[in-house]
Amino acid sequence: MPKMKTHSGTKKRVKKTGSGLFKVSHAQHNHLKSNKNKNTVRNNRSANYLSSSDAKRIKGNLDNIK
Repeated sequence: MPKMKTHSGTKKRVKKTGSGLFKVSHAQHNHLKSNKNKNTVRNNRSANYLSSSDAKRIKGNLDNIK
């Protein structure tokens, strides 16, 4: 059997926390901020965590990440 490889696109975007949650960044954060509300821009700075249903889907892509 060949080795299971980590999905390289997922490992760039998702970090696994110590408690086992998956931390991702918010969408629509990088450019065109002048059109966005100030509260939206400020809230997008903080971390975003995946829901449990999404975490089940992502877990298979990140099997080799500790």
